[in-house]
Amino acid sequence: MRQSTTNGPIDYRNDGEWGPAYLLRTDSLDLGVVRLRPGDLVDNHYHEHCDESFVVLEGECTLWTDMSRRSTMRQGEVYSCAPGERHCVVNESDADCRFVFIKSPPSPGDTIPDAWLPPRAADAG
Repeated sequence: MRQSTTNGPIDYRNDGEWGPAYLLRTDSLDLGVVRLRPGDLVDNHYHEHCDESFVVLEGECTLWTDMSRRSTMRQGEVYSCAPGERHCVVNESDADCRFVFIKSPPSPGDTIPDAWLPPRAADAG
């Protein structure tokens, strides 16, 4: 058995304050949590070999898929992106957003960047 928690301090990738943080990595999946402050985003990318699913823990954020479909993800909702489906997540709200990500099967090095900014984020940049 393996165990992890989101109750204690989490070492997020960006300054330890925001972005993704892996909580559990196994032979069958990678599981982590992402914290986005207002205005933060997870860059547009895709995976060739794994599905990536999201479960919103708190707040709300916008999931863009294939650079054209916009979905507002809210607390308690679950979304999934298939291999090859481009996706980015942006926090357009005034409060923090936290969501779990699950990649299955795990495929280290399978995050392929695809330079694109959602319209609102592009206007701000």
